[in-house]
Amino acid sequence: MKIKYVAVILLVISISCSRGQGKAVRQPVPGKSEMADLNRYFVRKDRERIANYIDRKNLKMTESSSGLWYMIKTEGSGSYLTDRDKITMEYECSLLDGTICYSSIDLGPKEIIIGKTTMESGLNQGLRMLKPGGEAVFILPPFLAYGITGDGGKIPPRAVIIYHIKISGNP
Repeated sequence: MKIKYVAVILLVISISCSRGQGKAVRQPVPGKSEMADLNRYFVRKDRERIANYIDRKNLKMTESSSGLWYMIKTEGSGSYLTDRDKITMEYECSLLDGTICYSSIDLGPKEIIIGKTTMESGLNQGLRMLKPGGEAVFILPPFLAYGITGDGGKIPPRAVIIYHIKISGNP
């Protein structure tokens, strides 16, 4: 009799453990409202991380209306950079933790045409604040840099990046 009870119990356990196997469990898909809330949360957290970095480093930076943080070290001379200006810049691109991702020391100065070259939207905005000979530091939150994917190379997903830029020559 005990063997029958044990067999029945094992059968019940076996059946209950196998339920749901092979069936896909549907996860709810977030709607527009939830995605907007999540995006606002990430933007707020990124801003806090940037503000903490600025405080720790005792930097005197300004935030633009788009969320770009900047500190103009040297304004340069002449007219502000605009579309179709061809410039050469020395740069260092790093993460908040100090990891250098890309640098003109390693890769050579970068020659670009403003408005015609694919670059981060935050860097594009920042360069327009400079004149030839200008020098600045820009902090780009992920939504002005490489976003949720990173660059597929040295910049990870959702990274805040810092650019130290020096423009040389005349456009």
